[in-house]
Amino acid sequence: MGNKYLERIKNIPSFSELEECQTFGTTQQKLDIMQVNIGKKCNLACKHCHIEAGPNRMEMMSRDVMAACLEACKKNQFRTLDITGGAPEMNPDLEWFVREAAKHGIHTIVRSNLAILNEEGCRHLPEFYAQNKVELVGSLPYYTEKDTDRQRGKGVFASCVAMLRELNGLGYGRNSALILNLVYNPGGAFLPPDQESLAVEYRKKLSELYGITFNNLYTITNNPIGRFGDFLDRSGNLAGYMDRLVSAFNPASVENMMCRNQISVDWDGTIYDCDFNLALGLTANVPYRIQDLADTGLSERKIVFGNHCYACTAGAGSSCGGATA
Repeated sequence: MGNKYLERIKNIPSFSELEECQTFGTTQQKLDIMQVNIGKKCNLACKHCHIEAGPNRMEMMSRDVMAACLEACKKNQFRTLDITGGAPEMNPDLEWFVREAAKHGIHTIVRSNLAILNEEGCRHLPEFYAQNKVELVGSLPYYTEKDTDRQRGKGVFASCVAMLRELNGLGYGRNSALILNLVYNPGGAFLPPDQESLAVEYRKKLSELYGITFNNLYTITNNPIGRFGDFLDRSGNLAGYMDRLVSAFNPASVENMMCRNQISVDWDGTIYDCDFNLALGLTANVPYRIQDLADTGLSERKIVFGNHCYACTAGAGSSCGGATA
C-alpha cells in the first residue's frame, strides 16, 4: 500500500539505504513483544491517530485470532503481550484475551485512551485491569484541558482526569504491581520535547492540580501517516515536517527501533514489523498470518523500512515505549 503522502515528496534520502539501516536492518535473534491491534473501532477520532480509528470503524479481532496470538506467544516465548486498537475496550473479547494471557503468565499491556473507561459497559474495567495486574498505557497528549481537547475532542481531558484519579485509587501509579504510564503526542508539526524534562512537568502539574501520580511518561513522535498525514497535507506542512524529521535523524536510535524487538499483529492476524507499517499495509517478511504460524520464523528477519521510519529515528528516537536514544 505504501505512504500516499511521502511518495510525492522527492529528494528525501531513502531510509532503507542509510548505512545504519543496512547494519541494523534485521530483527533481533529473540523477540520480546507481541503487539496486537484487536480492532479499529474507537469512541474517539483523535487528530493524530495514524490508524484512523473511530466510532464508524468495524474491524474487530475474533477470539480465534486472539487464541492464535496466545499460542504464538507461548511458542516463541514472548515476554509481553501489548494490546492496542482503536480502543481495545470496544472489543467484546478483550477480557477473555487478558484472562487467558494471565493464565499463561504473559505480562500484558493495554493501551487505553482512558476516556473509554468512563463509558457504559466499560466502568468495570479499571477494577478488572487491577485484578489481572495489567500494565496500563494511557493517552494524555498534554496536561492541560485546552491542548488535550484540541487533539481529542471536547470534554476528553476532564474524562481522563477523572479516570486517572480512579485508577490511582485502585493503586495504579502507587502500587509497584500496578503500572500506569502516560503518553504525550505533539499537537502540531514539531518533535516532542525531552522526555525526562517533560515527565517532570507532567508530574508537577498533574499532582498539584489533580492529585494524580503515574509511573512513566512516553513521548511519541507523530508519524506522517493517517489523520496526522492528512493534516500535514491539508495545511501545507508535509514537506517541512519531513525536512524536520530527516534533519533530526539520529543514527544512534536505529539500533533500538521497536521493530527490531517485536511484531505487530492486525485484527485479521496479518503480521507486521510495527504498528505504523500495519497502518500502511506494509506486511512483514513472513509468508503467513499469525493463525498459520510455525514454531519458528518470526525472529531474525529483514525489516520492512520506509521513509515514514524517520519519525522513529528523529531526535531522541520514538517508539511505543517512548524515547529510544
